[in-house]
Amino acid sequence: MDIEDLNKTQLLLLTILVNFVIAIATAVMTVSLLDQAPPTVTQTVNRIVERTVETAAQTPLPTIPGIAAPPKETIVIRDEDLLSAAIRADAGRRVMIHKGATTTPVLAIGTYLPDKRAVVTATGAALPKEATIVFANGATAEASLSRAGATITIFGFSDTEKLPAATTPDLIAAASLKQGQTLVSLTRELAAVSGIISIIDDVGIRANVTGVPPGAAAVNISGDIIGIATAVPGVFAPADRINTLLSEAP
Repeated sequence: MDIEDLNKTQLLLLTILVNFVIAIATAVMTVSLLDQAPPTVTQTVNRIVERTVETAAQTPLPTIPGIAAPPKETIVIRDEDLLSAAIRADAGRRVMIHKGATTTPVLAIGTYLPDKRAVVTATGAALPKEATIVFANGATAEASLSRAGATITIFGFSDTEKLPAATTPDLIAAASLKQGQTLVSLTRELAAVSGIISIIDDVGIRANVTGVPPGAAAVNISGDIIGIATAVPGVFAPADRINTLLSEAP
């Protein structure tokens, strides 16, 4: 049979068959090349594949009777993109704590928790009972010391205080963390630093990062809060202590 004698459906089936054969050949060649590639290349490819998320297309494509449905749209999310988003979210929650007017020296760095209408920081003797909070976008609000624990202190806002919007993070319990997990934080100058969790014990979460000021948050690559930096360099108070402290009587 000549190709000119094929109808539209047969032509479409032939095209699909050819594409399928080409895809199989490409896959075989790719696997063969990866077997010969250096380990760093293989690891990079594997990480991209692991971050691949399949989502359905927004508008379903029309189907032809007897023909398989088209494949779902594939979106590749890279680790670098996740880290960038996590850093932006963390920076958007960074606040400065002043006693009185904003012209006074910054007493401490804090982390804004929009869903709790609160700011958490490292416990310190210099913290006032009444403070002025300067948010990442330059807005200010008055806050009062709400809870003071051994390692972290929480400031709360009145119900009438207008607060800026920010990305709401999950507070990751220490029990769900693992050694070797990636941790990201920001220095006083908002420079991003990353490391791995080395130890999780009663002291807190310890990681190989430096330059993080007390009160700054440590986040995972999803931007959720792992811990709050304490006065001890490289040691973070677990984030689940925030909920525990908030549930205690003032």
